[in-house]
Order: sequence, then C-alpha cells, then structure tokens
Amino acid sequence: MTQATPGQMEHTHLGRSGLSVSRLCLGTMNFGPETSEEDSHAIMDRALEVGINFFDTANVYGWVKGEGITEQIIGRWLAQGGGRREKTVLATKLYGSMSDWPNDTFLSARNIRHACDASLRRLQTDHIDLYQMHHVDRRTPWDEIWEAFEVLRTQGKVLYFGASNHAGWHLAKANETAHRRGRFGLVSEQSIYNLLKREVELEVLPACEDYGLGFVPWSPLNGGLLGGIVRKTQEGKRRLTGRAKEGLKKHRKALKRYEELCDEIGEEPADVALAWLLHQPVVTAPIIGPRTMEQLDGALHSMSVRLEDDVLEELDALFPGPGGPAPEAYAW
Repeated sequence: MTQATPGQMEHTHLGRSGLSVSRLCLGTMNFGPETSEEDSHAIMDRALEVGINFFDTANVYGWVKGEGITEQIIGRWLAQGGGRREKTVLATKLYGSMSDWPNDTFLSARNIRHACDASLRRLQTDHIDLYQMHHVDRRTPWDEIWEAFEVLRTQGKVLYFGASNHAGWHLAKANETAHRRGRFGLVSEQSIYNLLKREVELEVLPACEDYGLGFVPWSPLNGGLLGGIVRKTQEGKRRLTGRAKEGLKKHRKALKRYEELCDEIGEEPADVALAWLLHQPVVTAPIIGPRTMEQLDGALHSMSVRLEDDVLEELDALFPGPGGPAPEAYAW
C-alpha cells in the first residue's frame, strides 16, 4: 500500500516487510568522489525535508580500498543529530574488497561479521536497517551466510537483509534456505533496470513478486542515456566516451524518438525514465544518485508524472523488453 507525505513524497512497504520507505531512494555513490562532503550533507538534509527516508550506500563507495569514504560522510551527517538517524532507513552493502587480504571480500561468516562492524563504526550508528549483499557469492554456502546474518540480527546490529545483482534462482535459493531455518529471509533485491536494460523481467522480477521482495532499480537513466543524451550532445553539453558513446551509437534512433515523445508530453526525459519505473508494479523505489542539489530537485518531479497508456505502449515499442517472464518469453 502506498501512502503519501502531504505535499512531498509517497511511501510504501519494502516488499512484504512492515518497513515504510520512500518511492525514491537516495543513492550516495557520488558522495566523496563527485560531491563534496558539505554538498552531500546538504543533499541529505534536503532529501529528508521532502520525505525521502530511504538512503542507499555501500562499504566500497568512495573507491579508495578500505576507506569507506562515503559511509564516513554519511556517518558525520548522522552524528549531527536532529533526528537524522531516526528518520532515515539506512541501507548499506558488503561484498567488495576492503583490503588486499583474502578474507576482507565476499560473504564468508568472517567477512560478514567484520564488514558489518566496520560499517557501523564509519556510519556512527548502532544498527543498519537494510544490510545487502552487493553481489552473489557462488562459493559460500547459504547456510553459512544466513547463520552469520542471524547473529547480526540477534545482536541488534541489522534489522533486514537484502540482495543486489542476484539472479532469480539465487533469490529463490536464499529465501528457501532462510525459510528452512525458520527465518524471514530477504526483503529486497537491487538490480539494474531501466527502459534500455530490461533483462530482470525474465526471472528476477517474477521471483521478487513471488517471494514478496521489494525491487530497487539502480541506474534508472542507464548512465545518462535516458536523460536527454541526444539533445545534450548536439548542444555540446556533454561529451561521450566508452560505453555511453557506444550506447548512443547503438540506440540513437530510439533515443531520438524517445526525446521527441518526451517533448510531446511536456516532460523531461530523465523524469519520464523514472516515472516509467514507478509505473512498474514490482518496483519499490528507483535509486537516484544526484551529484548536485539541482539534480535531486529535478528527480522529485518524476513523482508527479503520470504516463498514459498510449505513451507506455510507445515506450515499450521503442525499448522492447524480453517479451515477458520466463519461460513464456522464449517458449510456447
């Protein structure tokens, strides 16, 4: 059930849990590398002001091995008090390497324990609301992972557990193992999902729906390609290299028509891309990763964008998905 904060932000439950989160999730990956600490704090204050209570980070963000720069920035913001911690649903992740030593990576019980304690210290809090596996660990048994998670929950250090970049069958196996152990299991999955990247419609989204997991899409603009890239490059406002350049070359015709369609309905391309995700029934909250206050305020408008059926149909035609869930997408 979706609820609204008057004049500001809608909130909904995270999957089958009783936890209420905003329909937009504040991604913090740019805090430190791209956005100064002062500006990062201002963006987080603004997010709470408009009703965004769901903040996502990871121990590797900041991209200096072992430093946890982004978590430290968030921790110093939380330490200012004023109800910041109480109002925030704080999500972080573990998996990536935090040192060159072999046990400071992946999802062993040892790393789960140490990574959680380190994140708590950097975040200057006594608990994490949503602790997420940043990637699947194919070599660590699910029983070991859940045993370590159970300890964290019993200690009061973590309230809920989620996954990121997991396949549908990984989510099924994770939750079946948890249920066999008499545990609640995962409450969320975080994967790339946008108009240009729709592979999760095959098995990940059906698994989330069946097991009652909230779905949190990352890269809703697909690296900026859905944010008006054709117009920006023509106007000299953005120069492209690498994957973005290749993506524009591959999808130029569809992106050009997409931007024309956005003009026809009087909305910015970035807002339409976010609105499309918000129209998808399994999606809980797209992750927005603003580098500036202007980008945060711009993303808020997507909450009020309503896409008519004919627009949704044209978007599906421009950026076709896999054809439905598996196996119907490829079998009789």
